[in-house]
Amino acid sequence: MSLPEVPQDWQAPLIALAREAGAAILEVYQTDFAVQAKDDRSPLTAADLAAHRVIARGLAQIAPHIPLLSEEGAGIGWDTRRAWSRYWLVDPLDGTREFVKRNGEFTVNIALVEDGVPVLGVVYAPVLDYLVHARRGTGCWLREAGTDRDAPLGSRRPAAAPLRVAASRSHLDPRTARVLEAIGEHERIGLGSSLKFCRIAEGRADVYPRFGPTSEWDTAAGQCVLEAAGGAVLGLDGAPLRYNRGESLLNPDFLALGDADLPWQEWIDGLDG
Repeated sequence: MSLPEVPQDWQAPLIALAREAGAAILEVYQTDFAVQAKDDRSPLTAADLAAHRVIARGLAQIAPHIPLLSEEGAGIGWDTRRAWSRYWLVDPLDGTREFVKRNGEFTVNIALVEDGVPVLGVVYAPVLDYLVHARRGTGCWLREAGTDRDAPLGSRRPAAAPLRVAASRSHLDPRTARVLEAIGEHERIGLGSSLKFCRIAEGRADVYPRFGPTSEWDTAAGQCVLEAAGGAVLGLDGAPLRYNRGESLLNPDFLALGDADLPWQEWIDGLDG
C-alpha cells in the first residue's frame, strides 16, 4: 500500500522548527557549557538535549502520527522500527565536536524518511544563519539569512578540474587520504557536519568521501538536499544510501557527489572495505 502524500505545507513549519532548535542551541553556545561523553565516547552537551526537546515537541504538533528517531532518543529497537514505513530522522545537533570547538560548523538536521528514502530535508547552521531545505522530486532551496526568500539550488553539472573535495576537519582516515591521492590535483575544503552536502548542492564543492562510522541521522537530511539538487550519495556498491535497514543504525562508507558521472569507482579501486 502506498503512503499518503506528504502535505506541501509541512516545509514552512519544519524550517521554523529548525530555526527554533538553532536558537536553543545558541543559548547554550554563548555560555560556559559542560561536555559529557556518551557510551561511544562522542561528546554530548546541553545544546544537543535542548534542541532534541524543541524538535520532538514541534514534530509532535506537525504530525503526531509519525514516529521520531533522534540521535538523542535513539533507543528504539528494530522490533519497533521495522514496522515504520514513514518516520522522522533527526540529528538535533550534527557536529557536536565543531560546537565544542566553537567554529560554527554545526547544524540541525531534520528529515522525513519514506520506505528507506529521505523525502523531506532541512539543514540549518544557526551560527551562520544558513538554511537549506529540499523536497524529493520537487527541488532544493537555499533560504536567504533572516528572510523567507528561497534561491533554488542545482548541483548537476560536469565537474571541472581541480575537483573541490569536502573533507571533515574532525575525520581524515587513511582510506580517505588514499582516495584524495587517487583523485589527483584537488582543492580540499575543510567543513564540519552536514554543511558538506549543502556546499555540494550549492555547487561550491564537488565530492565528499566518507569512510568510517556515521549514523543514519548524520546523513538523511543532507542526502535529501543533495539528491534534490541533482547530486548523489552512493555506497561503495553504487547504490544510494537507504535508511532503517536493520538493527544497526550505522551507514556504510559512501561518497557524496555533485556529478554522479565522476569516475568515483576508479578512486576506490583496490580500497580495503
